[in-house]
Amino acid sequence: MALFATCLTDTLYPATARAVVRLLERLGRAVEFPLDQTCCGQMHFNTGYAAHAEGLARSFASVFAGYDAVVTPSGSCAGMAREVHPKLGAGGVPVYELSEFLVDVLGVTDVGAYFPHRVTYHPTCHSLRVLGVGDKPLALLRAVRGLELVELPLAESCCGFGGTFALKNADTSTAMLADKMRCVLDTGAEVLTSGDNSCLMHIGGGLSRLRAGVRPVHLAEILASTEEDPWAPATR
Repeated sequence: MALFATCLTDTLYPATARAVVRLLERLGRAVEFPLDQTCCGQMHFNTGYAAHAEGLARSFASVFAGYDAVVTPSGSCAGMAREVHPKLGAGGVPVYELSEFLVDVLGVTDVGAYFPHRVTYHPTCHSLRVLGVGDKPLALLRAVRGLELVELPLAESCCGFGGTFALKNADTSTAMLADKMRCVLDTGAEVLTSGDNSCLMHIGGGLSRLRAGVRPVHLAEILASTEEDPWAPATR
C-alpha cells in the first residue's frame, strides 16, 4: 500500500498525510511513501494544459506501479487518477480516496477514533459526483466516540473553490463561499471537516476572516485521533 499525499497536502497540510499513516498503521496496514511522487496533473488538465497533465499522469503511473492500493486524502485527486489518467494513456493504478478505502476495501467504519467536538461535514464535489463516495465519510464520523455530528444545510452545494475557478471567477467563487459559510455557521459546529484540504482551505480561509471560531480539520485527522493521541492543533 502506498500513500499519495497530493501536492497541496504535502506542501501546506502535512499533518493530514501523517494522520493517514497513523490511522492505517493502527488498523494493521503497512504504508509506504514513494519519494518520487508529485502532482497528479489535475490543475493542469482542468486549466487546459492537457499535454502537461499527460506527462504528470505517466509519472504517477510509473511511481505507483506495482502497489495493490494507493490511498489519498483527496477526492479530487483520486478522481483525477481514476477517471482522467486512463484517458491520458496512464491508467491502471488502483487509487482510493481514504473513506472509500476504509469502508469498501478494509470493511470498517469504527476505526477506534475519539474526537469530543461538535462537527459538521462538507462533502466535496469530486467525492460526490466523480467518485460517488456517498455517505461513507458520515458512517466513519458517526462511529467516532465523543463526536457530535451536525447535518450541514445544503451540504451538496459547491463551496466555490474549484481550483483555478476561484482565481478566474473570483466574484462567483466568493458568492458561493458566502453561502457555504452561512450554512456552516448555522450548524453551531466547532469543527468543519471534509475529505479535501482544498475545500477546507477555501472555506476555512473565509471563516478565519470572519473570526468565526470554526476550525477546519481534515477527516483523516479526526479518524486518527484517539484518547491516547488526541488531536491537538498546536502539535499537528
